[in-house]
Amino acid sequence: MKNIKLWISAMRLRTLPLSISGIIIASSLAEYNGFFKWNIFILAILTTISFQILSNLANDYGDGVKGTDNSDRIGPERAIQSGEISPESMFSAIKTCILISIVLAFMLIFSAFGVNHFLLTLIFFLLGIASIVAAIRYTVGENAYGYNGLGDVFVFLFFGLVSVIGGYVLYAKQIDHVVFLPACVIGLLSVGVLNLNNMRDMVSDEKSNKITLAVRFGAAKAKVYHLTLIVLAIFLSLLFGLLYYTSIYNLIFIIAYIPLIKHFITVYKNVNTMLLDSELKKLALTTFLLAILMGIGHLLDF
Repeated sequence: MKNIKLWISAMRLRTLPLSISGIIIASSLAEYNGFFKWNIFILAILTTISFQILSNLANDYGDGVKGTDNSDRIGPERAIQSGEISPESMFSAIKTCILISIVLAFMLIFSAFGVNHFLLTLIFFLLGIASIVAAIRYTVGENAYGYNGLGDVFVFLFFGLVSVIGGYVLYAKQIDHVVFLPACVIGLLSVGVLNLNNMRDMVSDEKSNKITLAVRFGAAKAKVYHLTLIVLAIFLSLLFGLLYYTSIYNLIFIIAYIPLIKHFITVYKNVNTMLLDSELKKLALTTFLLAILMGIGHLLDF
C-alpha cells in the first residue's frame, strides 16, 4: 500500500485538472458546432492524462538525478529526492508510461480520423511524438529546455494551442476561428502555473543552474510577468465572451474571475516568493473552472 501511495504521489495528480482544461473547452466548442463524439472525448482525456503523468515522472527523474530537487527546494518533496523511489525504478516507470501514451494516442488518432484523413493522421501522429518528447525533454538530458528558460513557450504551445486547437480538430477535422482565443487563455494560465512554480523555486533552481525565466527575470520582473499573464488571460476570455455573445449565460465564466483576482492580489502583495506554493493549486483549479464555465457558457445558447 505504501508503494502505491508513493507512485501516486510521484504522478502528481493535482496537476491533472490543469492538463485536461484544454480538452474540456475544445470538446464544448465541438459540441456546440455538432462535432462532439464521446469516444474521442474519453480517449483524448486519457491520452492527455498519460502525457501529463509521463511529464511528471520525467520531471521527477530529470531534476532528481541532476540534484535540482534538494533540501533548498520549497515545494513538496519529490520521489527520487526522498530516496523512496530509485532513479532506475523511475526510469522503468517512464518507459512504461511512454508505451501507454503511444497506445492511447494511436487509439485516439484512429478513432478520430480512421483511414479517411491521411494528412490529419500524419500530423497528429507527429504531434503525439512531439508531445512525448516534450514531456521528457523538459528536465531530462544535457540540453533540457526547462533548464534554458524555454519551458514557458512549450507549455503555452502544448497546454494551450495543441490542447484546444488540436482537440477541436480531432472532432471537426478542421480549424474554426472560435478556438483561438480559448487556446490562448488556457495557454497563458498554464504558463502562469509554471511561472508560479519557478518563482517559488528560484533560489534552488539558480543554485542548480536551472535557468528558468523566473531566474532570468529576478523576483520583481517575474512577478510583473506573472501578473501580465493573468491580466491577458482575463482580457482574452472576456473578449471571447463578447465576440461570441448570444446570451447573458455565455458570460457565466466571469465567476472564475473571483479566484483569479484574489490570486492576482496575493501575488501582487507577495514579498517572499517562497510563500507562493499554496497559490499553485489555486491557479491550476481556477484554470480548470474557467475552462468548464467557458465551455458551458458557450453551449447555453438561449
